[in-house]
Amino acid sequence: MRWTHAAGRCLLVLAVVLTGYVASGARAETASGDGRGPLTLATAGDLTGYLGPLLEGWNRTHPGEKVTLVELPDSADETRAQMATDLRGGGERSRFDVLNIDVNWTPEFAAAGWIRPLPRERFPLGTFLPPVVDTATYDGKLYAVPYVTNAGLLLYRKDVLAEEGVPPPRTWAELERAAKTIAPKHGLDGYAGQLLPYEGLTVNAAEVVYSAGGTILGDEGERVTVDSQAAREGIGFLARGVREGWIPRRALTYKEEESKQAFQDGRLLFLRNWPYAYVGASAPGSRVAGKVGAVPLPGPDGPGTSVLGGSNLAVSSHARHPDSAARLIAYLTSERVQRQVLIRGALPPVRADLYEDPGLIAAFPYLPTLRESVLAAAPRPKSPRYDQVSLVVQAVVHDALTGRGTPEAAVRRLARELSAVSR
Repeated sequence: MRWTHAAGRCLLVLAVVLTGYVASGARAETASGDGRGPLTLATAGDLTGYLGPLLEGWNRTHPGEKVTLVELPDSADETRAQMATDLRGGGERSRFDVLNIDVNWTPEFAAAGWIRPLPRERFPLGTFLPPVVDTATYDGKLYAVPYVTNAGLLLYRKDVLAEEGVPPPRTWAELERAAKTIAPKHGLDGYAGQLLPYEGLTVNAAEVVYSAGGTILGDEGERVTVDSQAAREGIGFLARGVREGWIPRRALTYKEEESKQAFQDGRLLFLRNWPYAYVGASAPGSRVAGKVGAVPLPGPDGPGTSVLGGSNLAVSSHARHPDSAARLIAYLTSERVQRQVLIRGALPPVRADLYEDPGLIAAFPYLPTLRESVLAAAPRPKSPRYDQVSLVVQAVVHDALTGRGTPEAAVRRLARELSAVSR
Protein backbone atom coordinates (compact mmCIF):
# COMPACT_ATOMS: atom_id res chain seq x y z
CA MET A 1 0.00 0.00 0.00
CA ARG A 2 1.43 3.38 -0.96
CA TRP A 3 0.66 6.24 1.42
CA THR A 4 0.24 9.26 -0.78
CA HIS A 5 -1.72 11.64 1.42
CA ALA A 6 -0.68 13.41 4.59
CA ALA A 7 -3.57 11.88 6.52
CA GLY A 8 -2.48 8.41 5.50
CA ARG A 9 1.06 9.06 6.65
CA CYS A 10 -0.15 10.33 10.01
CA LEU A 11 -2.28 7.21 10.51
CA LEU A 12 0.70 5.00 9.63
CA VAL A 13 2.99 6.71 12.13
CA LEU A 14 0.28 6.52 14.81
CA ALA A 15 -0.23 2.81 14.12
CA VAL A 16 3.50 2.15 14.37
CA VAL A 17 3.76 4.03 17.67
CA LEU A 18 0.74 2.28 19.18
CA THR A 19 2.02 -1.09 18.02
CA GLY A 20 5.31 -0.32 19.70
CA TYR A 21 3.60 0.53 22.99
CA VAL A 22 1.49 -2.63 22.88
CA ALA A 23 4.52 -4.76 22.09
CA SER A 24 6.53 -3.02 24.81
CA GLY A 25 3.81 -3.79 27.33
CA ALA A 26 3.68 -7.41 26.26
CA ARG A 27 7.44 -7.66 26.69
CA ALA A 28 7.22 -6.28 30.20
CA GLU A 29 4.53 -8.79 31.15
CA THR A 30 6.28 -11.89 29.85
CA ALA A 31 9.97 -11.04 30.07
CA SER A 32 12.16 -13.92 31.11
CA GLY A 33 15.64 -14.06 32.47
CA ASP A 34 17.05 -16.15 29.62
CA GLY A 35 16.73 -13.57 26.86
CA ARG A 36 13.45 -14.96 25.58
CA GLY A 37 10.08 -13.26 25.22
CA PRO A 38 7.85 -11.39 22.76
CA LEU A 39 9.38 -9.53 19.81
CA THR A 40 8.63 -6.92 17.22
CA LEU A 41 9.85 -7.31 13.64
CA ALA A 42 10.15 -4.10 11.63
CA THR A 43 10.14 -4.27 7.85
CA ALA A 44 9.31 -2.21 4.81
CA GLY A 45 5.76 -2.66 3.55
CA ASP A 46 4.99 -6.28 2.59
CA LEU A 47 3.39 -5.69 -0.80
CA THR A 48 2.59 -9.37 -1.43
CA GLY A 49 1.30 -10.17 2.06
CA TYR A 50 3.50 -13.24 2.41
CA LEU A 51 5.23 -12.43 5.70
CA GLY A 52 2.24 -12.43 8.05
CA PRO A 53 1.41 -16.13 7.43
CA LEU A 54 5.06 -17.09 7.93
CA LEU A 55 5.11 -15.36 11.31
CA GLU A 56 1.81 -17.01 12.27
CA GLY A 57 3.64 -20.33 11.96
CA TRP A 58 6.26 -19.13 14.44
CA ASN A 59 3.66 -17.72 16.83
CA ARG A 60 1.73 -21.01 16.94
CA THR A 61 4.82 -22.95 18.02
CA HIS A 62 6.40 -20.24 20.20
CA PRO A 63 3.53 -18.88 22.35
CA GLY A 64 5.93 -17.21 24.79
CA GLU A 65 7.92 -15.52 22.01
CA LYS A 66 5.19 -14.15 19.79
CA VAL A 67 6.20 -11.71 17.06
CA THR A 68 4.35 -8.50 16.27
CA LEU A 69 4.93 -7.41 12.67
CA VAL A 70 5.45 -3.66 12.19
CA GLU A 71 5.18 -2.64 8.53
CA LEU A 72 6.87 0.65 7.70
CA PRO A 73 6.41 2.50 4.36
CA ASP A 74 7.41 0.58 1.24
CA SER A 75 9.78 3.43 0.32
CA ALA A 76 13.31 2.38 1.31
CA ASP A 77 14.26 5.93 2.28
CA GLU A 78 11.25 6.33 4.59
CA THR A 79 11.76 2.90 6.13
CA ARG A 80 15.41 3.66 6.86
CA ALA A 81 14.49 7.02 8.38
CA GLN A 82 11.92 5.49 10.76
CA MET A 83 14.29 2.71 11.77
CA ALA A 84 17.12 5.17 12.38
CA THR A 85 14.88 7.40 14.52
CA ASP A 86 13.86 4.45 16.66
CA LEU A 87 17.39 3.11 17.02
CA ARG A 88 18.85 6.50 17.95
CA GLY A 89 16.24 6.82 20.71
CA GLY A 90 17.16 3.47 22.24
CA GLY A 91 16.36 2.11 25.67
CA GLU A 92 12.77 1.70 26.75
CA ARG A 93 11.60 3.95 23.92
CA SER A 94 12.81 1.48 21.27
CA ARG A 95 9.95 -0.31 19.51
CA PHE A 96 11.90 -2.71 17.30
CA ASP A 97 13.76 -5.92 18.18
CA VAL A 98 14.44 -7.53 14.79
CA LEU A 99 15.04 -5.39 11.72
CA ASN A 100 14.62 -6.44 8.10
CA ILE A 101 17.17 -4.06 6.54
CA ASP A 102 18.37 -3.43 3.01
CA VAL A 103 21.71 -5.16 2.46
CA ASN A 104 23.56 -1.88 2.00
CA TRP A 105 22.45 -0.55 5.40
CA THR A 106 24.37 -3.19 7.36
CA PRO A 107 27.72 -1.28 7.57
CA GLU A 108 25.98 1.98 8.50
CA PHE A 109 23.83 0.42 11.23
CA ALA A 110 26.78 -1.59 12.58
CA ALA A 111 29.17 1.38 12.67
CA ALA A 112 26.53 3.45 14.48
CA GLY A 113 26.14 0.74 17.14
CA TRP A 114 22.45 0.26 16.30
CA ILE A 115 22.65 -3.50 15.72
CA ARG A 116 24.57 -6.11 17.67
CA PRO A 117 27.15 -8.64 16.43
CA LEU A 118 25.80 -12.16 16.02
CA PRO A 119 27.49 -15.53 16.66
CA ARG A 120 28.12 -17.21 13.32
CA GLU A 121 27.60 -20.71 14.72
CA ARG A 122 23.91 -20.06 15.39
CA PHE A 123 23.04 -19.71 11.73
CA PRO A 124 23.37 -22.02 8.68
CA LEU A 125 25.68 -19.66 6.77
CA GLY A 126 27.34 -22.56 4.97
CA THR A 127 24.07 -23.39 3.20
CA PHE A 128 23.71 -19.89 1.73
CA LEU A 129 24.90 -18.66 -1.65
CA PRO A 130 28.42 -17.47 -0.70
CA PRO A 131 28.29 -13.82 -1.89
CA VAL A 132 25.24 -12.99 0.20
CA VAL A 133 27.08 -13.58 3.49
CA ASP A 134 29.47 -10.72 2.72
CA THR A 135 26.56 -8.26 2.73
CA ALA A 136 25.90 -9.11 6.38
CA THR A 137 29.40 -8.44 7.70
CA TYR A 138 31.24 -5.32 8.81
CA ASP A 139 34.73 -4.94 10.24
CA GLY A 140 35.19 -8.71 10.17
CA LYS A 141 32.09 -9.45 12.25
CA LEU A 142 28.65 -10.83 11.43
CA TYR A 143 26.08 -8.12 12.17
CA ALA A 144 23.08 -9.59 10.33
CA VAL A 145 21.90 -12.76 8.60
CA PRO A 146 20.97 -12.81 4.90
CA TYR A 147 17.23 -13.24 4.43
CA VAL A 148 16.51 -12.65 0.73
CA THR A 149 18.91 -11.89 -2.08
CA ASN A 150 18.66 -10.39 -5.53
CA ALA A 151 20.75 -9.74 -8.60
CA GLY A 152 20.17 -7.82 -11.78
CA LEU A 153 19.23 -9.71 -14.95
CA LEU A 154 19.08 -8.70 -18.60
CA LEU A 155 15.55 -9.33 -19.84
CA TYR A 156 15.12 -9.54 -23.60
CA ARG A 157 12.47 -10.16 -26.24
CA LYS A 158 13.26 -13.72 -27.22
CA ASP A 159 10.70 -13.63 -30.05
CA VAL A 160 12.44 -10.67 -31.70
CA LEU A 161 15.94 -12.10 -31.36
CA ALA A 162 14.75 -15.48 -32.63
CA GLU A 163 13.20 -13.85 -35.70
CA GLU A 164 16.52 -12.13 -36.40
CA GLY A 165 18.56 -15.28 -35.73
CA VAL A 166 20.59 -13.50 -33.02
CA PRO A 167 21.44 -15.02 -29.60
CA PRO A 168 20.97 -12.95 -26.44
CA PRO A 169 23.95 -10.64 -25.86
CA ARG A 170 26.86 -11.67 -23.69
CA THR A 171 28.91 -8.49 -24.20
CA TRP A 172 28.26 -4.76 -24.29
CA ALA A 173 29.20 -4.68 -27.98
CA GLU A 174 26.59 -7.33 -28.83
CA LEU A 175 23.93 -5.54 -26.79
CA GLU A 176 24.79 -2.18 -28.38
CA ARG A 177 24.71 -3.62 -31.90
CA ALA A 178 21.29 -5.21 -31.41
CA ALA A 179 19.90 -2.15 -29.65
CA LYS A 180 21.04 0.05 -32.56
CA THR A 181 19.99 -2.17 -35.47
CA ILE A 182 17.36 -4.70 -34.44
CA ALA A 183 15.26 -2.63 -32.03
CA PRO A 184 14.35 0.11 -34.57
CA LYS A 185 13.30 -2.50 -37.15
CA HIS A 186 10.67 -3.72 -34.70
CA GLY A 187 9.58 -0.29 -33.47
CA LEU A 188 11.30 -0.77 -30.11
CA ASP A 189 13.62 1.24 -27.90
CA GLY A 190 16.96 -0.49 -27.46
CA TYR A 191 17.98 -0.74 -23.82
CA ALA A 192 17.00 0.72 -20.45
CA GLY A 193 17.86 0.37 -16.82
CA GLN A 194 16.99 2.51 -13.81
CA LEU A 195 18.63 5.84 -14.61
CA LEU A 196 16.66 8.38 -12.59
CA PRO A 197 18.95 9.91 -9.91
CA TYR A 198 17.97 7.69 -6.96
CA GLU A 199 19.34 4.48 -5.47
CA GLY A 200 18.63 2.57 -8.67
CA LEU A 201 21.11 4.72 -10.59
CA THR A 202 23.77 3.98 -7.97
CA VAL A 203 23.14 0.29 -8.61
CA ASN A 204 23.27 0.64 -12.41
CA ALA A 205 26.45 2.73 -12.21
CA ALA A 206 28.15 0.30 -9.84
CA GLU A 207 27.28 -2.61 -12.13
CA VAL A 208 28.93 -1.10 -15.20
CA VAL A 209 32.02 -0.13 -13.18
CA TYR A 210 32.25 -3.61 -11.63
CA SER A 211 31.63 -5.31 -14.98
CA ALA A 212 34.58 -3.43 -16.48
CA GLY A 213 36.80 -4.65 -13.63
CA GLY A 214 36.71 -1.56 -11.43
CA THR A 215 35.59 -0.68 -7.92
CA ILE A 216 34.25 2.44 -6.22
CA LEU A 217 35.40 2.12 -2.59
CA GLY A 218 37.84 -0.18 -0.83
CA ASP A 219 38.61 -1.09 2.78
CA GLU A 220 34.94 -0.78 3.77
CA GLY A 221 34.69 2.83 2.71
CA GLU A 222 38.04 4.06 3.95
CA ARG A 223 39.68 4.24 0.51
CA VAL A 224 38.32 5.69 -2.74
CA THR A 225 39.20 3.48 -5.73
CA VAL A 226 36.90 4.82 -8.46
CA ASP A 227 39.53 6.76 -10.44
CA SER A 228 40.28 4.05 -13.00
CA GLN A 229 40.03 3.23 -16.67
CA ALA A 230 37.35 0.65 -15.77
CA ALA A 231 35.13 3.33 -14.24
CA ARG A 232 35.59 5.56 -17.28
CA GLU A 233 34.73 2.65 -19.57
CA GLY A 234 31.62 1.67 -17.59
CA ILE A 235 30.16 5.15 -17.23
CA GLY A 236 31.13 5.83 -20.84
CA PHE A 237 29.07 2.82 -21.98
CA LEU A 238 25.89 4.26 -20.46
CA ALA A 239 26.63 7.86 -21.52
CA ARG A 240 27.29 6.76 -25.10
CA GLY A 241 23.99 4.87 -25.18
CA VAL A 242 22.02 7.97 -24.20
CA ARG A 243 23.99 10.20 -26.57
CA GLU A 244 23.52 7.84 -29.52
CA GLY A 245 19.89 7.07 -28.74
CA TRP A 246 19.91 3.31 -28.25
CA ILE A 247 19.21 4.14 -24.60
CA PRO A 248 16.11 6.37 -24.88
CA ARG A 249 16.25 9.68 -23.01
CA ARG A 250 13.01 8.74 -21.28
CA ALA A 251 15.04 6.05 -19.46
CA LEU A 252 16.61 8.91 -17.47
CA THR A 253 13.24 9.08 -15.65
CA TYR A 254 12.92 5.32 -15.03
CA LYS A 255 12.90 3.59 -11.67
CA GLU A 256 12.20 -0.14 -11.34
CA GLU A 257 8.47 0.10 -11.94
CA GLU A 258 8.60 2.51 -14.87
CA SER A 259 11.25 0.46 -16.66
CA LYS A 260 9.36 -2.79 -15.98
CA GLN A 261 6.19 -1.29 -17.39
CA ALA A 262 7.98 -0.10 -20.54
CA PHE A 263 9.25 -3.62 -21.18
CA GLN A 264 5.95 -5.24 -20.22
CA ASP A 265 4.09 -2.93 -22.60
CA GLY A 266 6.29 -4.08 -25.48
CA ARG A 267 8.37 -0.91 -25.86
CA LEU A 268 11.86 -2.27 -25.12
CA LEU A 269 14.15 -4.87 -26.63
CA PHE A 270 16.42 -5.12 -23.57
CA LEU A 271 15.89 -4.26 -19.89
CA ARG A 272 18.15 -4.41 -16.87
CA ASN A 273 15.97 -5.14 -13.81
CA TRP A 274 15.49 -7.47 -10.83
CA PRO A 275 13.83 -10.89 -11.25
CA TYR A 276 10.42 -9.60 -10.17
CA ALA A 277 10.25 -7.81 -13.54
CA TYR A 278 10.54 -11.18 -15.29
CA VAL A 279 7.59 -12.46 -13.26
CA GLY A 280 5.49 -9.41 -14.11
CA ALA A 281 6.38 -9.43 -17.81
CA SER A 282 5.56 -13.13 -18.06
CA ALA A 283 2.22 -12.93 -16.25
CA PRO A 284 -1.18 -13.12 -17.96
CA GLY A 285 -2.16 -9.70 -19.23
CA SER A 286 1.37 -8.68 -20.13
CA ARG A 287 1.80 -7.82 -23.80
CA VAL A 288 5.04 -9.81 -23.88
CA ALA A 289 3.93 -12.88 -21.91
CA GLY A 290 5.64 -15.93 -23.37
CA LYS A 291 8.16 -13.77 -25.22
CA VAL A 292 10.58 -13.00 -22.37
CA GLY A 293 14.06 -14.40 -21.86
CA ALA A 294 16.64 -13.64 -19.17
CA VAL A 295 20.45 -13.86 -19.12
CA PRO A 296 23.15 -12.49 -16.83
CA LEU A 297 24.08 -8.87 -17.36
CA PRO A 298 26.67 -8.47 -20.13
CA GLY A 299 30.09 -6.89 -19.68
CA PRO A 300 32.88 -5.67 -21.95
CA ASP A 301 34.20 -9.14 -22.81
CA GLY A 302 31.55 -11.54 -21.49
CA PRO A 303 29.07 -11.80 -18.63
CA GLY A 304 29.27 -8.80 -16.35
CA THR A 305 28.80 -8.27 -12.63
CA SER A 306 25.53 -7.48 -10.93
CA VAL A 307 25.13 -5.63 -7.68
CA LEU A 308 23.67 -7.76 -4.90
CA GLY A 309 20.23 -6.72 -3.73
CA GLY A 310 18.03 -8.16 -1.03
CA SER A 311 17.72 -7.74 2.71
CA ASN A 312 19.30 -8.94 5.93
CA LEU A 313 17.84 -9.63 9.36
CA ALA A 314 19.54 -7.84 12.26
CA VAL A 315 18.99 -7.64 16.01
CA SER A 316 18.61 -4.19 17.52
CA SER A 317 21.17 -3.25 20.15
CA HIS A 318 18.18 -2.42 22.35
CA ALA A 319 16.35 -5.74 21.87
CA ARG A 320 14.88 -6.95 25.17
CA HIS A 321 15.00 -10.62 24.22
CA PRO A 322 18.08 -11.16 22.04
CA ASP A 323 17.97 -14.95 22.29
CA SER A 324 14.41 -15.02 20.94
CA ALA A 325 15.48 -12.58 18.24
CA ALA A 326 18.27 -14.90 17.13
CA ARG A 327 15.92 -17.89 17.21
CA LEU A 328 13.41 -16.05 15.03
CA ILE A 329 16.14 -15.24 12.49
CA ALA A 330 17.19 -18.88 12.39
CA TYR A 331 13.55 -19.83 11.76
CA LEU A 332 13.13 -17.32 8.92
CA THR A 333 16.31 -18.55 7.23
CA SER A 334 15.46 -22.25 7.58
CA GLU A 335 15.04 -24.27 4.40
CA ARG A 336 11.30 -24.76 4.89
CA VAL A 337 10.58 -21.06 5.43
CA GLN A 338 12.96 -19.91 2.69
CA ARG A 339 11.01 -22.09 0.26
CA GLN A 340 7.84 -20.22 1.24
CA VAL A 341 9.60 -16.87 0.89
CA LEU A 342 10.04 -17.74 -2.80
CA ILE A 343 6.66 -19.40 -3.40
CA ARG A 344 4.49 -16.93 -1.49
CA GLY A 345 6.53 -13.76 -1.79
CA ALA A 346 8.33 -14.32 -5.13
CA LEU A 347 11.50 -13.19 -3.35
CA PRO A 348 14.83 -14.88 -4.19
CA PRO A 349 15.93 -17.06 -1.26
CA VAL A 350 19.46 -17.19 0.17
CA ARG A 351 19.54 -21.00 0.45
CA ALA A 352 21.70 -22.40 -2.37
CA ASP A 353 19.93 -25.77 -2.72
CA LEU A 354 16.58 -24.16 -3.60
CA TYR A 355 18.06 -22.91 -6.88
CA GLU A 356 18.50 -26.52 -8.01
CA ASP A 357 15.05 -27.77 -7.01
CA PRO A 358 13.26 -29.04 -10.18
CA GLY A 359 9.81 -28.10 -8.90
CA LEU A 360 10.85 -24.55 -8.09
CA ILE A 361 12.64 -24.16 -11.42
CA ALA A 362 9.46 -25.23 -13.22
CA ALA A 363 7.54 -22.49 -11.39
CA PHE A 364 10.33 -19.89 -11.60
CA PRO A 365 12.31 -20.57 -14.81
CA TYR A 366 14.77 -17.75 -14.18
CA LEU A 367 16.23 -19.41 -11.04
CA PRO A 368 19.31 -21.00 -12.73
CA THR A 369 20.17 -17.67 -14.39
CA LEU A 370 19.61 -15.81 -11.14
CA ARG A 371 21.87 -18.23 -9.29
CA GLU A 372 24.62 -17.62 -11.84
CA SER A 373 24.17 -13.86 -11.46
CA VAL A 374 24.18 -13.94 -7.65
CA LEU A 375 27.35 -16.06 -7.55
CA ALA A 376 29.11 -13.51 -9.76
CA ALA A 377 27.62 -10.46 -8.00
CA ALA A 378 29.25 -7.94 -5.68
CA PRO A 379 27.87 -5.75 -2.88
CA ARG A 380 27.34 -2.04 -3.29
CA PRO A 381 30.22 0.06 -1.93
CA LYS A 382 30.53 -0.65 1.77
CA SER A 383 30.61 2.47 3.91
CA PRO A 384 29.21 3.66 7.25
CA ARG A 385 28.24 6.80 5.26
CA TYR A 386 26.58 4.88 2.47
CA ASP A 387 23.65 7.28 2.11
CA GLN A 388 26.09 10.11 1.29
CA VAL A 389 28.13 7.87 -1.03
CA SER A 390 25.01 6.95 -2.97
CA LEU A 391 23.89 10.57 -3.33
CA VAL A 392 27.29 11.50 -4.78
CA VAL A 393 27.21 8.63 -7.29
CA GLN A 394 23.66 9.46 -8.38
CA ALA A 395 24.36 13.15 -8.96
CA VAL A 396 27.67 12.75 -10.76
CA VAL A 397 26.64 9.87 -13.03
CA HIS A 398 23.34 11.51 -13.93
CA ASP A 399 25.23 14.62 -15.03
CA ALA A 400 27.40 12.43 -17.27
CA LEU A 401 24.33 10.73 -18.78
CA THR A 402 22.62 14.04 -19.54
CA GLY A 403 25.73 15.46 -21.20
CA ARG A 404 26.71 17.86 -18.42
CA GLY A 405 30.22 16.48 -18.33
CA THR A 406 32.29 13.74 -19.92
CA PRO A 407 32.77 10.28 -18.39
CA GLU A 408 36.40 11.23 -17.72
CA ALA A 409 35.35 14.36 -15.85
CA ALA A 410 32.68 12.37 -13.99
CA VAL A 411 35.24 9.88 -12.68
CA ARG A 412 37.56 12.66 -11.50
CA ARG A 413 34.64 14.35 -9.76
CA LEU A 414 33.54 11.08 -8.18
CA ALA A 415 37.03 10.54 -6.76
CA ARG A 416 37.10 14.07 -5.35
CA GLU A 417 33.63 14.10 -3.82
CA LEU A 418 33.78 10.56 -2.45
CA SER A 419 37.10 11.41 -0.78
CA ALA A 420 35.38 14.31 0.96
CA VAL A 421 32.53 12.07 2.13
CA SER A 422 34.93 9.39 3.41
CA ARG A 423 36.94 11.73 5.64
